[in-house]
Amino acid sequence: MAAGVILFPIIMQLAISSVSLSVDGLAVASFEEDGNKRLPIVISTWAFVDAVRAAWEVVEGGGSPIDAVVAGCSTCERLRCDGSVGYGGSPDENGETTLDAMIMDGTTMDVGAVGALRSVRDAIGAARLVMDHTEHTLLVGDQASAFALSLGLSGPANLSTDDSLDLWSTWRDKKCQPNFWQNVIPDPRFSCGPYHTWRQSSRHSRMVQECGERTAARGSSQKGIGPANHDTISMAVIDKSAKIAVGTSTNGATYKIPGRVGDGPIVGASGYADDEVGACGATGDGDIMMRFLPCYQVVESMRLGRSPEQAAEDAIARIKRKFPLFVGALFAIDRHGVHAGACNGWTFQYAVQGHGMEDVEIYTVRPQS
Repeated sequence: MAAGVILFPIIMQLAISSVSLSVDGLAVASFEEDGNKRLPIVISTWAFVDAVRAAWEVVEGGGSPIDAVVAGCSTCERLRCDGSVGYGGSPDENGETTLDAMIMDGTTMDVGAVGALRSVRDAIGAARLVMDHTEHTLLVGDQASAFALSLGLSGPANLSTDDSLDLWSTWRDKKCQPNFWQNVIPDPRFSCGPYHTWRQSSRHSRMVQECGERTAARGSSQKGIGPANHDTISMAVIDKSAKIAVGTSTNGATYKIPGRVGDGPIVGASGYADDEVGACGATGDGDIMMRFLPCYQVVESMRLGRSPEQAAEDAIARIKRKFPLFVGALFAIDRHGVHAGACNGWTFQYAVQGHGMEDVEIYTVRPQS
């Protein structure tokens, strides 16, 4: 086993209200000898325990994987998990919070997604409306909001909170650091703008004086990307008949340029599912990860016979070869419930609850050296 995918199952203790984690021993999440005895099963990025429990309650009670995914992601949206899911988090440069979400049916391969959603808090619900009631895959911006409201979702609602506006105000006071601009003047490392392209500068010498030479590529952490501000819940649910669904929800990158849509609503990037094979969920620097469609890669690698562990490692390695400083992670799960994770640039956790388990277990994945 590669060093980067050692998994530490951690049992969630039910006896206390604040979650307590205890290491249960070194192990690999491999249940191949049990066939489908581990189904149904729910798996999610990060230690979003309440979301996994909500999805588990639905699927364990006989509900569909789609309904379970919606229940799980909706729970995280309401709880504003880590401040990176749902309203009131990740303000953009203008201080506004917008939402991205996606849902995929691994039986029909139907997908619904919304990006840069405004004024509607139920992002995963809006994504499901796109899947159930249109022949489209992705709606964005104000038109996505109008669509969701027209079909009965609550709103319009303010997606900002005092906390998110305070966060934005502090960022402005720090000269808008970090941000996502490059190759503009004035130098975005020291200014909030407004920015102009080099070609808009009257003289090249002025450009060099104000901005210096072309900005070097930065790693994800240098852009301020980390678990606290660039998170996604990506969840997969497999029922006892091995039907699969996957869903994602996020409020995107903190201090993003208004209008930015990351990997959250992009099928194959943040999530992918196929009943014949399995599923994948991803989180991290979506602007990098979406260029590689890592979850599509994972599922297709498993289709060709790779284990979830091998498929996860390979998908992360493909990105790392081109962007060695990127921050990201994913889980892979096959149709029998065998699961693994891989990551780069941070320590990753994912949560699982399946048949025969008393409660949610948390697996910790270390990055490869």
